[in-house]
Amino acid sequence: MVKHSDKNNLQVLYEDNHIIIVNKRAGDIVQGDKTGDKPLSEVVKSYIKDKYNKPGKVYLGVVHRLDRPTTGIVMFAKTSKALPRLNKLFAEKKTNKTYWAIVKNPPVKTEDTLLHWLKKNPKNNKSAAHHKEISDGKKAILHYTTLKTLDNYTLLEVTLETGRHHQIRVQLASIGSPIKGDLKYGFNRSNPDGSISLHARRLQFVHPVSNEAIDIEAPLPEDAVWNACL
Repeated sequence: MVKHSDKNNLQVLYEDNHIIIVNKRAGDIVQGDKTGDKPLSEVVKSYIKDKYNKPGKVYLGVVHRLDRPTTGIVMFAKTSKALPRLNKLFAEKKTNKTYWAIVKNPPVKTEDTLLHWLKKNPKNNKSAAHHKEISDGKKAILHYTTLKTLDNYTLLEVTLETGRHHQIRVQLASIGSPIKGDLKYGFNRSNPDGSISLHARRLQFVHPVSNEAIDIEAPLPEDAVWNACL
């Protein structure tokens, strides 16, 4: 699995005084976890420290996360002024995030809204989707549309109304369209690099300090199936 093992390998999509946005690779963890692997946040800190020759510790705030096998846009705050403002943007759903997913089995409908109640099982780090409300279940809503039909796969564009644990993965699997490479949710084999074919493609928001409209698109992973999607 290829990772951002060092700062020289970092793909920066946007940077200013307050914000840095990078294109996460499969295998990167956004924030430190029990694995002890070096997180993307530390790689970005090293990049900032070297680029600006900063003495001492570098400030970096984690605003949101992506699952480890997922690729695409991740934004960090570079200042303590920007972090709470960015957190507020995400909390109030004032950011537009668009995902691309390559799935097995085209959905019955070319576009649809999916509504489930998701329940997370911490023991196997997996969520289950239920069609009716259940106790401890969290309401999950996403919208998808079909962008392209390939020989063996279908490319979907997905937008979320809610941000639940493994939401896109479990909701698409529940309609019989698991994401390519996602063994956890029913795909039959893994991708060679350990990724799943889910990519945070686009992020649109109003800059919390400058009030400028920002629209970022992340290049797709280098892969034959992804290349066929363009």
